[in-house]
Amino acid sequence: MTRERLYLYDTTLRDGQQTQGVQFSTPEKLQITEMLDRLGVDYIEGGWPGANPTDSAFFAEAPETKAKMTAFGMTKRAGRSAANDDVLAAVVNAGTGTVCLVGKTHDFHVTTALGIGLDDNVENIQASLSHLVENKREAIFDAEHFFDGYKANPDYALRCLKAAQQAGARWIVLCDTNGGTLPTEIFRIVTEVIEAGIAGEILGIHTHNDTANAVAGSLAAVDAGARQIQGTLNGLGERCGNANLVTLIPTLMLKEPYRSRYDIGVTPEALTALTQVSRQLDDILNRVPTKQAPFVGASAFAHKAGLHASAILKDPTTYEHIDPALVGNERVIPMSNQAGQSNLRRRLADAGIRVEQGDPALARMLDEVKEREARGYTYDSAQASFEVLARQVLGDMPEFFEVKRYRVTVERRKNKYNKMVSLSEAVVVVKVDGEKRLSVSESLDEAGSDRGPVNALSTALAKDLGQYQEAIADMRLVDFKVRITQGGTEAVTRVIIDSEDGAGRRWSTVGVSPNIVDASFEALLDAINWKLLRETRAAKAPAE
Repeated sequence: MTRERLYLYDTTLRDGQQTQGVQFSTPEKLQITEMLDRLGVDYIEGGWPGANPTDSAFFAEAPETKAKMTAFGMTKRAGRSAANDDVLAAVVNAGTGTVCLVGKTHDFHVTTALGIGLDDNVENIQASLSHLVENKREAIFDAEHFFDGYKANPDYALRCLKAAQQAGARWIVLCDTNGGTLPTEIFRIVTEVIEAGIAGEILGIHTHNDTANAVAGSLAAVDAGARQIQGTLNGLGERCGNANLVTLIPTLMLKEPYRSRYDIGVTPEALTALTQVSRQLDDILNRVPTKQAPFVGASAFAHKAGLHASAILKDPTTYEHIDPALVGNERVIPMSNQAGQSNLRRRLADAGIRVEQGDPALARMLDEVKEREARGYTYDSAQASFEVLARQVLGDMPEFFEVKRYRVTVERRKNKYNKMVSLSEAVVVVKVDGEKRLSVSESLDEAGSDRGPVNALSTALAKDLGQYQEAIADMRLVDFKVRITQGGTEAVTRVIIDSEDGAGRRWSTVGVSPNIVDASFEALLDAINWKLLRETRAAKAPAE
């Protein structure tokens, strides 16, 4: 059976940039373009040339891509010709082979927002799209507010679409601009549009997520006959965001009936990079990835309940709808106070620790985990600390060094400019290689600004560990999260630290204490001990 082609249109660089708090630089837009092109989307909407300096600079530097680079703009303004509209000219002059123009299709917006007659708006659509075709551009018409417009005045909304069709538009995209149209409505209206003479082969869908139905609405449009899907990476977009291509792509490739019926141009190899692409975008935006994100989230294939983990050990399909490796993700069996021995043995096996079923150590370990979690610890997001704890309970954790004492001070004093500034200083004394070593560190960046007491403590702790110094040289702290687990005068602080090394390994550790410095130090100790455990095991491996 020959599969029909669906086309993916990414608007991360334009509509995604309308997300509150998001503003891409030109280098970031170039980096995201490369990511999208490797993924295999068909169209990359680069932005609105002429609307702002960043977008204009992007089109001036835009790289060659397999995807069709697309410039975005609006239909010409009333009272002037398409050839003499400077805003439209800036879009055409961007030099892209494809141009997408947005135009009104809701009569209310035409008369209220634009303040022009309904006939004038239709003429603007037809003249603008014809102008693109005359200039040998692939023309796309984004029918803004189409679904609301169709429900209010279907004859006029269809008249706008037919004007674009007659002008030679390759694609006519039906936009649920306000995000309030439900999937059943989208299916019905797309079906009626096709019955009215607009072929599904030139129809696209553009949904927003204001009712958390953007992905479902896009699939409903495909079911009705639309053949282009617009969306963004990680669902970026104005208000609640756009249809999330990171969810749509694996759904279309791995789920029936879409898997059998359609080809979206993304290879299985590219699909395995999906998790990396999603997290790379969050890294560019300096955002923490959403753990519960479908397919790519850190919790998407996490099995916390003991009953679930027990079944997963027998057959992963019992609680997983796909193999996580297909999208570049991985299965996680976290430890928590809900854990049973199935979780525990699986997590120990993942850490390279073998404990036979029925071993009394399993019960001791479970009791220890549950008692600690009652005090505020969490091991489902701190797997490295869990391994350190497990090895300690089993008597299998080497003591690489011993912390004898530590001190942190924060001082406020005037600098040479007579301004009050902070200075954090840490002193750590450890016993390693049979001798005590004292390390002192001030937490200052290159500009002389204080980076805080935890940074000072981390630097001092890792400053002189004797024979282990080289093993931790490539280690760095990449994230630091603090949560108060109890309120009032008995508040308990939980610190989660994410660390990374030169080999690309990333691990999380946890510390808990009424004192944030002590909680941080505990997490730092676990992080270094886990790293040393990995390095010493690797060093012994060739000789075994």
